[in-house]
Amino acid sequence: MIELSLCSKKAEPLVVLCLGAHSDDIEIGCGGTLLHLKAAFPRLKFHWVVLSASGVRGEEAARAADLFTAGCEKQVVLKNYRDGFLPYDGGEVKSFFEELKGQISPDIIFTHWRGDAHQDHRLVSELTWNTFRNHLILEYEVPKYDGDIGRPNLFVPLEGPLCENKVGYLFQVFDSQRSKRWFDRETFLGLMRIRGMESNSPSGYAEAFHAHKVVIHSGT
Repeated sequence: MIELSLCSKKAEPLVVLCLGAHSDDIEIGCGGTLLHLKAAFPRLKFHWVVLSASGVRGEEAARAADLFTAGCEKQVVLKNYRDGFLPYDGGEVKSFFEELKGQISPDIIFTHWRGDAHQDHRLVSELTWNTFRNHLILEYEVPKYDGDIGRPNLFVPLEGPLCENKVGYLFQVFDSQRSKRWFDRETFLGLMRIRGMESNSPSGYAEAFHAHKVVIHSGT
């Protein structure tokens, strides 16, 4: 098991860009890792972007962003593109990504996995790579009915209480999703348990990501 560390960034703010197609994608896909980064880095700056977050879903997205980034500097952007139709609004979404590129240069970008079965998720992943071409991009996974979970190659071990906090926040905020069969405590904890087993996490829990391109510098 090869380990990588971000410890060299502790002397300055770690800038994190979180991209989600829908309200709850970021939180489900990498919420535990974000809470872990908050604990590890005293100076953390979040740019939190949700592309389809209107009405009640927008209110939930705003509350979730506040919970997961509490105590950190943050900028939250909630757009109102139509759920399920992002590829058909591709020109507008692409223009938004280009604007975003001119505003920030993040140290880490969390985005959707390019192999996700949901068309909105795939577009966000594609535009992330098209727009941010010299950044560390980690693609998170969102479990769903389609059965599209892949074979990730980067793992973040998580302590058990932190995993409980993640799931607690999900159920605290996303009331509109609680009636759906996939929105389930055992589902969220179960996936983290599987990824913990695969990565030999001391706690037994982890979140996993697809890292398609990683450049390692010597630090000199």
